[in-house]
Amino acid sequence: MRVAIVGSGRGWHTIELQRAFLERGLHCDLMPITGMQARVADQPSLSSRDLELDSYDAILVRIIPRGSLEQTIFRMDALHLLEERGVRVLNKAKAIERTVDKYYTSGLLTQAGLLTPRTIVCERSDDALKAFVTLGLDVVVKPLFGSMGLGLVRIENEDLAYRVFKALEIERAVYYLQEFIPHQGRDIRAFVLGDRVVASMERIADGWRTNFARGAECRAVNLTADQEELCLRATQAVGTEYAGVDLLPVSSGDSYILEVNGIPGWKGLQATGEVDIAGEIANYLQQTM
Repeated sequence: MRVAIVGSGRGWHTIELQRAFLERGLHCDLMPITGMQARVADQPSLSSRDLELDSYDAILVRIIPRGSLEQTIFRMDALHLLEERGVRVLNKAKAIERTVDKYYTSGLLTQAGLLTPRTIVCERSDDALKAFVTLGLDVVVKPLFGSMGLGLVRIENEDLAYRVFKALEIERAVYYLQEFIPHQGRDIRAFVLGDRVVASMERIADGWRTNFARGAECRAVNLTADQEELCLRATQAVGTEYAGVDLLPVSSGDSYILEVNGIPGWKGLQATGEVDIAGEIANYLQQTM
C-alpha cells in the first residue's frame, strides 16, 4: 500500500506518521498541499512535488494551512476529486469541511441531539451585542475557523463587547458567540479512531483556556461509558473517521461537546500514555482499505 501524507511541512506529527507507516512496511511520502498542481484533460490528475497523488492508495490529510478563499476552495476541491477517482482520503473532504467550520460542527452536533453550549452566529455587530445579552452577559467569542485556542476572547462586560464587536466588524468577521460554561479550568480531549476511543486526557489550566498549545497540563484520564458514547456519536454526526473530541464535564454529571477536530493533533495526548497513536492510525488505515 502506498500512502501520501498531505500537509504543510515536516513537523512532529508528519514525522510520527511516516515512522509508523514505514515500520509496517508501507511506502509513505510527505507532500505539501500548497504545492499541488491539477491537470484537467482527458486523464485528469493531481500532483505535488512531481508525484502523482492519483497513484497512491490512500491520502492522509495532516493539515490544511491558512490561505485565501480561492486557495482553500482549490485544496478542498482537489480532495473531493481524488475521492471521486477512487483514492482513499482520510478524513474525507466533506468531513474536513464540516469540522473546520465551528458553526457547521455545532449545528450538526445539536441536530444529532448532543449537548453543546448555547451558541449564536451572526454577521452584524448590533446582532452580536443582542446575542451577548441573550447568552447571559458571559460569552466566549471564537473565530469561525481556528484551532489551538488562538483568537478566543471571553467577554463579561458590555463595554468590552462593544469594542470587540466593532473591531471584528472592520474585518468583516462572522460573530460566533458561545455561552461560557464554568469548568474550573479542566476539560477532556478524546482521540476517536473508527468506532473506538483510543486515548483520552484531561487538560488542566490556571485560566479558562485549556488547550495544550496554550500551556495546559495534560494527564491521562479514563472516560465513563457515557462519555465514550458521546464521543462516538459526535464523530458520527460530522462524518469523521478519526478526530479529536473536546468534552467539558460539569457538576451535574453531564458533558458538553465543545468541538470535533477533523485534523487533530495528539502530541500532548501521546505524552500522557503508552498508546502509539500514529501507529493506531496506520493500523486502522491498513485494516479498512
